[in-house]
Amino acid sequence: RASAEVAIDVFAEKYGAKYDKAVECLTKDRDAMLAFYEFPAEHWDHLRTANPIESVFATVRHRTVRTKGSLSSTTAKLMVFKLLCAASKTWRRLKGTNQLPKVSAGVRFENGIEVIQVPENHAA
Repeated sequence: RASAEVAIDVFAEKYGAKYDKAVECLTKDRDAMLAFYEFPAEHWDHLRTANPIESVFATVRHRTVRTKGSLSSTTAKLMVFKLLCAASKTWRRLKGTNQLPKVSAGVRFENGIEVIQVPENHAA
């Protein structure tokens, strides 16, 4: 995260005069853009892409466009359901599924690593 913040600062300093709107957008949305680093590192591959969603619906879209107008609403829903069931057999497993309960519980991650809070009264 720190290197990404430095990169944004360098870009802002170097190109601020020429690309003022781009620099304004980057600096305004900095926290949202860097929120990526607040998740476990195992999840980063999945967070960077929308391909899993697109590939699922590409299968359905490809088949339903060809049969447009020849299906009733009931058979269209059944066909979409069966296509999704067939497509789900080839889906990749998510990496870091063991981290999902921690993310749901609100455990903090910094640069992809879990932040462990040590109580203040803990003796060294």
